[in-house]
Amino acid sequence: MNCHTHTGVLSTKPVGVLSRKNFLRAAGFSAAGLALGGCTQEQPKAPSGEKNSSSESSKITFVLDYTPNTNHTGIYVAQEKDLFKAHGLEVEIQQPPADGADALIGSGGAQMGVSYQDFIANNLASEHPLPYTAVAAIIQHNLSGIMSRKDDGITRPREMQNHTYATWNLPVEQATVKSVVQTDGGDPESIKMVPYEVDDEVLGLKANMFDTVWVYEQWAVQNAEVQGFPYNYFSFQSIDSVFDIYTPVIAANDEYLKSNPEAVRGFLAAVREGYEYAVSNPEDAADILLKTVPELDRDLVHKSQKFLASKYIDDAESWGAIDKNRWSKFYQWLNDQKLLEKQIDVAVGFTTEYLK
Repeated sequence: MNCHTHTGVLSTKPVGVLSRKNFLRAAGFSAAGLALGGCTQEQPKAPSGEKNSSSESSKITFVLDYTPNTNHTGIYVAQEKDLFKAHGLEVEIQQPPADGADALIGSGGAQMGVSYQDFIANNLASEHPLPYTAVAAIIQHNLSGIMSRKDDGITRPREMQNHTYATWNLPVEQATVKSVVQTDGGDPESIKMVPYEVDDEVLGLKANMFDTVWVYEQWAVQNAEVQGFPYNYFSFQSIDSVFDIYTPVIAANDEYLKSNPEAVRGFLAAVREGYEYAVSNPEDAADILLKTVPELDRDLVHKSQKFLASKYIDDAESWGAIDKNRWSKFYQWLNDQKLLEKQIDVAVGFTTEYLK
């Protein structure tokens, strides 16, 4: 398996549209759950506090979930402004392999990387869970929901009745959509599921390929704004707080956490400073990201960055915070709906110990 690496700059692979479909594809996600094989045959195990003899810096390989985007801006700010170096770290940023970031983190091929609370749940419920744990929330609240054409008047879940929904045929996805429709007093069985066959949700809506689609507010909704496309949008968490999940998160290999706690703390401190900079300086932060990925749409990146400036930390006391009750509430819902291979402990899969 060819797991391309870079230090601060991704390879010149074309950048697709930031959509949930592409996230799932990049993360090695399938209808059966996570592909957990990993780059195990060719990847080294996470080094225990490996030092660079020339600089005495701790080395960390950090794997993204997807091509660089505004979810990752704080990481690139930390790299650009030498915040990692200030914390005694040498950080190599890597794009995800075919079977996903989670597999690489869990197998030890990368010490840290980007994941999602729902992906971690699938891992915990698998027959042979990989050893990795969420250590910080990149964005404080779930920014996903349903977007539709404004003229269709779909302003709340129950109004999805008798309309088409673009699905990628995953159990948790469909259960989420049906749950919010039912919570809002609608009939989820009246929704017509059609295949999700586009990479740009706005173009799909314009072409009437579907009436409703799962999107990320920080990208697809901002894309609609940039394009001047009239839309309606509602978030899942505004309908039911059980869906206020942590997505994305920074995760770390368990053995690396145990052996290198100070390196993890230093990494998170540098990244926190990077996101705090992005909150206060969204324009400059957007330019730092565009320097890394110049092929991204400049107007969209700046629009998205301004939107996220108030979302990275939001109402939390500080960047990265994970609330135990919120985390557990979603895992309890997964258990109750029998959406996992087996029941999981609702209080595991994360720690805030390294944010201190």
